[in-house]
Amino acid sequence: MTDTPARLLNLLSLLQTPREWPGSELAERLGVTTRTIRRDIERLRDLGYPVQATMGAVGGYRLAAGAALPPLVLDDEEAVAIAVGLRAGAGHAVDGIEEASVRALAKLEQVLPSRLRHRVSALQAATVPITSGDGATVDPRTLTIMASAATGNERLRFAYRKGDGTEMQRLVEPHRLVSTGRRWYLVAYDTDREDWRTFRVDRVSEPFATGARFSPRELPAADAAEFMNRSLGRMQPTVRVVATLHAPAESVAARLPQHLGAPQPVDDRTCRLDLELTDSVEWIAFRLALLDCDFTVHEPPGLVEHLRELGARITRAAAG
Repeated sequence: MTDTPARLLNLLSLLQTPREWPGSELAERLGVTTRTIRRDIERLRDLGYPVQATMGAVGGYRLAAGAALPPLVLDDEEAVAIAVGLRAGAGHAVDGIEEASVRALAKLEQVLPSRLRHRVSALQAATVPITSGDGATVDPRTLTIMASAATGNERLRFAYRKGDGTEMQRLVEPHRLVSTGRRWYLVAYDTDREDWRTFRVDRVSEPFATGARFSPRELPAADAAEFMNRSLGRMQPTVRVVATLHAPAESVAARLPQHLGAPQPVDDRTCRLDLELTDSVEWIAFRLALLDCDFTVHEPPGLVEHLRELGARITRAAAG
């Protein structure tokens, strides 16, 4: 193989397999001499790839972990597997990884060949995920289009369905995507209304980047998360939830989404929640039930009443 760039990519692909490669085996695989392999190894090191070499009869080369992540070489199957996994993490708002999934997916799909994008879409279309919560899932393609437009300062047009079912077209300057753990929101400057707005992404359809660039405006908040929380607070009243949970605080914290805050320990087997939420009592009751422990709700009265009615309904269903 006389094409040096192609040979380096093939060599890198082999080294990314988790094993140690003798120089003679690499030379045979690539059709070159062991001296050429040594020179190519030095080229990879100059590019930032931490290639380790061991001496002796069973020595060889392997790719080690470095201080920074160098570019990866993926075959078709690996690229499809990663894209499908990222789409799952992005589209269903998995706690803790959803925003990173969108950023990584946008980068990967930008360079993914069309044949592989088709395979990823076909696999996802044939798969039915089981999700928790209220089912507010979104199309990962919508997320990646929005993320790319926000990163590239490109105006975005999309169809939007309001809470009352009204459909309309919106033209915005996208700023950031924000995940609350069960829903995605777009924070953007609405050019028609000449003001900042938040949009539920699961109500967005047919998004496309217009190609028109814009100069970023100053957001009237410290960051997008703060702006979105203020917007949600205006749309829905805050509910104070106080509950005693009959389980250790660390056990409850492991099941509780991080954005909700941490429980305060009362003793080794009991903890207390005191939260300000903008969710409905139905959703709060569901979240408490998912904690998989006994609990007593002190506030608000509406939540106590809802749990009482829900418990009676479930008891009747079980008896029937």
